[in-house]
Amino acid sequence: MKPGMLDNIDARTQLVGHNRLELLLFRLTGKQRYGINVFKVREVVACPELTKIPQSHPSVRGVTNMRGSTFIIIDLQHALGMPAVEDPQACSIIVTEYNRKIQGFLVPRIEHIINKNWEEVHTPPVVAGNSHYLTAVTRVDEELIEILDVEKILFEISGLWGANEVEQGEEPNKLSDVASRCHVLVADDSSVARNQVKRVLERMGLACTIVKDGKEALNTLNRWAESNQEEYQRLALIISDVEMPNMDGYTLTNEVRKNALYNDTKILLHTSLSGVFDSSLLARVKADGFLAKFDGEDLLANVEQQIEAFVPVLTKRGL
Repeated sequence: MKPGMLDNIDARTQLVGHNRLELLLFRLTGKQRYGINVFKVREVVACPELTKIPQSHPSVRGVTNMRGSTFIIIDLQHALGMPAVEDPQACSIIVTEYNRKIQGFLVPRIEHIINKNWEEVHTPPVVAGNSHYLTAVTRVDEELIEILDVEKILFEISGLWGANEVEQGEEPNKLSDVASRCHVLVADDSSVARNQVKRVLERMGLACTIVKDGKEALNTLNRWAESNQEEYQRLALIISDVEMPNMDGYTLTNEVRKNALYNDTKILLHTSLSGVFDSSLLARVKADGFLAKFDGEDLLANVEQQIEAFVPVLTKRGL
């Protein structure tokens, strides 16, 4: 990897909101190339000395301390079901931040950064192998680039890895009778994130529709509106991830706000992209709030607030 490749990462935040992303490409064993969103990468370094953790997950090669932070190092090859890296010291570490937690991924070979439009990034095909660890795919010079569902990998290795899930023994505050008849549309390309949000909504007694990207969300919304379906009449809230194939969350929000049919619909942006949230951008696309993944209590409180704010609209519609 060339020195300084990530030096201008702050400037890259300008891509957010323009349906574009940058991917850091790397290889594991074999010829397949993989990608990870640059916004989630803090730095790329040579593998430092690692301290092993007794009884840790087999994919965790140890922990290290860097710039005042102690975090785990995950052998990405092993996590994906490939042979473990033989010599960690010959590898690089991609230091990332997901859901307000730092972790490092051990990879044999770092390549370069590419700039893509989200419209060129697609939902992966359902095939055998590691497809269940992919969140999207794209192409560079006719070569397939696999974009990993890092949230799923982290979840399988360390459960909620520090996320604040709603306690199973605690029931959410009961919504008003009218509010409980609202509908929620959820868009997220990560299966882990979709299931987390769905569990919170179900515990609140809310009906929801789950889709995998912004384009599917917009198409679903327009289909409901065109035929005046009950889901459209009751739609109080859209919860959208920011980075998704085909159409990102900012672009989805902007498209929704262009249509007067959806003036009453609230939008919450929900993302694991730490450190790139721009409040001026949020105001520009006219979203109603921002949630960092994954804090179940925070999600619950924000959903409750937005749903209750929609009650007068639902009452006026006689629903």
